[in-house]
Amino acid sequence: MKPARCVVLLHAFPCDGRMWAAQADALSEAGWDLVIPDLPGFGASDVLEADPSLDLVADVVLRELSVQRIEGAVLAGLSLGGYVAMAMMRRAPERFSALMLCDTKASADTAEARENRHRLAEAVLEEPAACGGILRQSVLPGLLGATTFAERPAVVAEVGGWLDEARPEAVAWYQRAMAARPSSIEVLAAASIPALVLWGEEDTLSPEGDQHVMLDVLGKGSSALIPGAGHLSAVERPSTVSRRMIEFLEGAVLRS
Repeated sequence: MKPARCVVLLHAFPCDGRMWAAQADALSEAGWDLVIPDLPGFGASDVLEADPSLDLVADVVLRELSVQRIEGAVLAGLSLGGYVAMAMMRRAPERFSALMLCDTKASADTAEARENRHRLAEAVLEEPAACGGILRQSVLPGLLGATTFAERPAVVAEVGGWLDEARPEAVAWYQRAMAARPSSIEVLAAASIPALVLWGEEDTLSPEGDQHVMLDVLGKGSSALIPGAGHLSAVERPSTVSRRMIEFLEGAVLRS
């Protein structure tokens, strides 16, 4: 696998690698090799038997890339995937040639946000059979934008299905891990590689202000606003997101 043509895609919570399906097709067609790690607790992998920490997830992905002998790849993450990507940059920035941060944020959670995450973790563990319903009520409204809810029922149904599949123990583990994550603003400030900050115009979980916090500290940052999309922009506006990613890759990455 040629490092200069390799992209590592990290998925959002509580989805899995399927959320990148459209981008995987588009990037492959454009000549890019892809790695879509199965984050612990999603897909076929088990939840880590350790205190919740996104640094541990970052270590798992870094080991996977080492096994595959991948160095110098482009690192991309959406939402939770962005948090993991920044944790990987904290641990091994020299291993990546560029960064794409989609619908995510570099700041740590507020006290209120941490409390809400712990409350959700407790709720799904107390009623594991109701996990999907709890996520549909508490998480789904923030994952998708108003345009998607109004005009894209198939997308709403698809994302709702992913929530129904989520394992309660994984939901609880990741909620606690995200609540415990540190700020990554200094990590981004130290980054010397090209970076794309991409977000949905209707994203209420990682709104525009959070994006500008990252853009303000990135030395080689560029931005992409996705109209008519919320927090899962890659699923809501797949062709637009794919196009903006390829533009970044072909421009900032291959010409750098």
